[in-house]
Amino acid sequence: MAQILAPSTQWQMRISKPSTNASPMTAKMWGSLLLKQNKKGATRSSSKFRVLALKSDNSTVNRIEDLLNLDVTPFTDKIIAEYIWIGGSGIDLRSKSRTISKPVEHPSELPKWNYDGSSTGQAPGEDSEVILYPQAIFKDPFRGGNNILVICDTYTPAGEPIPTNKRARAAEVFSDKKVTDEVPWFGIEQEYTLLQTNVKWPLGWPVGGYPGPQGPYYCAAGADKSFGRDISDAHYKACLYAGINISGTNGEVMPGQWEYQVGPSVGIEAGDHIWCSRYILERITEQAGVVLTLDPKPIEGDWNGAGCHTNYSTKSMREDGGYEVIKKAILNLSLRHKEHISAYGEGNERRLTGKHETASINTFSWGVANRGCSIRVGRETEKQGKGYLEDRRPASNMDPYVVTSLLAETTVLWEPTLEAEALAAQKLALNV
Repeated sequence: MAQILAPSTQWQMRISKPSTNASPMTAKMWGSLLLKQNKKGATRSSSKFRVLALKSDNSTVNRIEDLLNLDVTPFTDKIIAEYIWIGGSGIDLRSKSRTISKPVEHPSELPKWNYDGSSTGQAPGEDSEVILYPQAIFKDPFRGGNNILVICDTYTPAGEPIPTNKRARAAEVFSDKKVTDEVPWFGIEQEYTLLQTNVKWPLGWPVGGYPGPQGPYYCAAGADKSFGRDISDAHYKACLYAGINISGTNGEVMPGQWEYQVGPSVGIEAGDHIWCSRYILERITEQAGVVLTLDPKPIEGDWNGAGCHTNYSTKSMREDGGYEVIKKAILNLSLRHKEHISAYGEGNERRLTGKHETASINTFSWGVANRGCSIRVGRETEKQGKGYLEDRRPASNMDPYVVTSLLAETTVLWEPTLEAEALAAQKLALNV
């Protein structure tokens, strides 16, 4: 991200009442990828779903479309809540729906729920019940109205977090007084790649072949350079509708690859917003008939990988004299490099090679305006003597709860020995 601004006043724990003029985001925004326009009649409002049918007449499609877009608010106070959780791989998202008797504004108003953990790789068949705890709510851009998306974390019936529940540990870190006093801000740059459905090859690439070399695709426009813009734009608007603090988007260096930014977000809010934005992206690509991958190196060879650069600052870093605090944080990060790398995503060794705007996975480095380092500090931060740092190591499939809480833990709560600190400072040429 170019800069860290003040975080939004909207927090993930409470959603504002939806505007009566708001419309859910639908598949017509990327209709060029799905259906030919109806030859008869003008283009309709973008607030309606389009339906794919393998074999059906127009009247059947229209009837299904009408049902999908039914506005039930004049007839009932009941709403649909889509409970979302992280599956057994630690990166897959699962969800199911339930009816709630009336609109809600806070997750504490929602009941706990359960699911079959043996079907998600999170529990044995003989004791398969996993409990969902609602933690954050967002407006549902697919159903519209008062319907909501609910980010949940996962527990045993006895109330213990299951191993894939990384949010619980992050909540402990972010509730520590030392951390809350520092008001940690995060701006996360989520990169992703779009694949053709049947061949699992990047969108816009010739099947079994390669496009021209990297160079003309980054932030580009044109049918021969930009592939998947409708999906990116639909996702952008859907996130804004949902109340996610999305701050921008752009085409990436490798064709078929995109990035969006979420933040600045405070504390655990960053993880909730990234996971919900990923869920929305999965749903949009599902409707578009395109496969989403967060693989950090989807194509081997002279092609950029996909990362999840994490911009980070504390109150002390943002105040006068903050550059010294930033350098102290970099020193701490250097001493825990292995711990961070092990938690920064699967397959990251294929991406962090020292090439394609990455640092080597085996060596910690930092620099001003250097995108080939582990930690980058912006020119403006150096000039003003305060600001933020960018951790460029996280992979695109990283868990934001893990990365954000680990950054806070290492830079705020953890203290190295004086000897280790002195050696690291000398090695990194940091005068702390």
